[in-house]
Amino acid sequence: GGAGYIGSHCVLQLLEAGFVPVVVDNFHNAIRGPDALPESLRRVQQIARKPVVFQELDVTDEAALRELFSKHRFSAVVHFAGLKAVGESVRQPLEYYRVNLTGTIRLLETMKAHGVRNIVFSSSATVYGDPKYLPLDENHPVGGCTNPYGKSKYFIEEMIRDLCKAEKDWNAVLLRYFNPIGAHESGMIGEDPQGIPNNLMPYVAQVAVGRREFLSVFGNDYKTIDGTGVRDYIHVVDLAKGHIAALKKLKENCGCKIYNLGTGTGYSVLQMVQAMEKASGREIKYKITGRREGDVASCYANPELAERELGWKAAFGLDKMCEDLWRWQLQNPTGF
Repeated sequence: GGAGYIGSHCVLQLLEAGFVPVVVDNFHNAIRGPDALPESLRRVQQIARKPVVFQELDVTDEAALRELFSKHRFSAVVHFAGLKAVGESVRQPLEYYRVNLTGTIRLLETMKAHGVRNIVFSSSATVYGDPKYLPLDENHPVGGCTNPYGKSKYFIEEMIRDLCKAEKDWNAVLLRYFNPIGAHESGMIGEDPQGIPNNLMPYVAQVAVGRREFLSVFGNDYKTIDGTGVRDYIHVVDLAKGHIAALKKLKENCGCKIYNLGTGTGYSVLQMVQAMEKASGREIKYKITGRREGDVASCYANPELAERELGWKAAFGLDKMCEDLWRWQLQNPTGF
């Protein structure tokens, strides 16, 4: 899943940190460039001035995975591949379980067969379900997920934890992402949703650039500062740097570790609209509509454990997130 939004930003950080990544992706959420590379990775090469090794591959394809692992000697796997839209998962639960669970099982089996015992997994704050308390720390109960997407992340976490318990030579870092936004400051890579964006900020940016008429705000009757949903937004480059810290943690033979990657600050939908208006200098029209099924009122992280154990802390604030997102949107009004 290395050609997607978070994956491509992580590939860039890996190259800049001196790693040699081999990137696989099935183009489900990536655009083909003029050569065999996804466009996102072609641009990563330009920014990093280093070549990217890429292979088109579907993580559910067992034979292709075996061939890949026979060809290279890997020290660790960073696993981003998966379907990730909450609403779509409610409509197509089987597809989400097939891709996310089967893909991960095949990947873990292939890793095991080739003696690769280190994995960093893209999990999500959705595993916490409706928060019992805030901010969310890693001890908060998990599994009360409100949609199949969140459940698939929770099931994968459980599989990896069980594997690490059963086989002591495995090391895993499960990273629970909060809400990644923004883009690389070059404006060359960023989030490029296919079709109508599922996430708030790409949608807001598309309204600002004139691609969409207005934003629908799902509910303004939550118990929050202004009645709209509150989330913890994290700059995608900060998130990518969290993966570098996680890879270093694996070298300590850490067993199975779980960390929140967030800023610890929650912002409402309307606060995000205002921040984007400030960054773009444009008015962003919105309409209030009914609540969306599966949404919670507030969700933000306690990121102290990652600070303490990974030495990682989000460096960028809301203004920087919105400025970088706007630069990407302006330079790429229709995406890649």
